[in-house]
Amino acid sequence: MNKRIYIIITAHNEERFLADTLKSLISQTLLPKKIVVVNDNSTDSTQEIILNFSERYPILSFVKITSGPQHEPGSKVIRAFQKGIEMLDDSYDIICKFDADLIFPEDYLEKVAEHFQNELNYGIVGGFCTIEKNGSWILENLTNKDHIRGALKAYRKKCFEDIGGLKKSIGWDTVDELLARYHGWKVKTDTSLHVKHLKPTGKVYSKASKYKQGEAFYKMRYGFWLTLIASAKLAFKKKSFSFFIDSMRGYFKAKKSNLEYLLSEEEGKFVRKLRWKKIREKLGMR
Repeated sequence: MNKRIYIIITAHNEERFLADTLKSLISQTLLPKKIVVVNDNSTDSTQEIILNFSERYPILSFVKITSGPQHEPGSKVIRAFQKGIEMLDDSYDIICKFDADLIFPEDYLEKVAEHFQNELNYGIVGGFCTIEKNGSWILENLTNKDHIRGALKAYRKKCFEDIGGLKKSIGWDTVDELLARYHGWKVKTDTSLHVKHLKPTGKVYSKASKYKQGEAFYKMRYGFWLTLIASAKLAFKKKSFSFFIDSMRGYFKAKKSNLEYLLSEEEGKFVRKLRWKKIREKLGMR
């Protein structure tokens, strides 16, 4: 299989997990052509781990960047990702955005490449994150089975170009899939590909971060009712009523501030239609 795979990993203080992530990627049955690790202002031994691997494996390179200490869901990680993009040429077939706290099964990239090769309309492909609970690895129950977590996204080059890359905003890993579908691509989730998530998604978000979720729904042109439903659904999964309140407050704050949308009017119309269709399907309505 002749698929050129490039991988960008963003890392901030990942000394506990990064080595395991890199080991799992350099042991793949289908090796990536290039791996770039973006060290975003780490103060632990992350850089030493990166140097150790880059000295032993020519496919691995790195870049160090300095961002602010504040927590910025979505925007900070995508800024780091874009620094990684700047380190690469455009001779890839598949580009991946991976987190630095994952262990991939050894055939992960091979299976992903097979999906892209066998189905030419697949634009984004990914597996599922699992977390350790009572000695067993179980699916991380944060997203629908038709959605790929931002931690392990793989994009076909043409799809990545069509969607204009990734947006520097919370919600980027929903916007990318919505835009992919808008441009006629399909999103493929492979239920057989289980990736170990060593550091489960952060449970502690500041109030400002929670406001950001509602802001993202506004920027995606969801409108009030879809924002209400999406916020309630996320709050239920997180078992946090305050999350729902903060998300709705964030939506109204964004609306009052007249923030810039992430999608065009036409794209927003497509997204709302798609979202309502999925809701009707789940309710057993045509």
